Amino acid sequence: MKKQELLNKDKSELQDMLAASREKLRDLRFKDSNKQLKNIREIRATRNLVARLLTILNKK
Repeated sequence: MKKQELLNKDKSELQDMLAASREKLRDLRFKDSNKQLKNIREIRATRNLVARLLTILNKK
């Protein structure tokens, strides 16, 4: 998701997205530890999304 799209969302939507992204990151890490994850780059992308969401939430 692009930065401008995230800036247009309100705080509650961003918090919901953050919770969902953290849940997804946790699941991806479990799959990686069990060697079930094919695309490891997905972990990095999700981690970057969490960081982006936290940055935008702290600015608001």
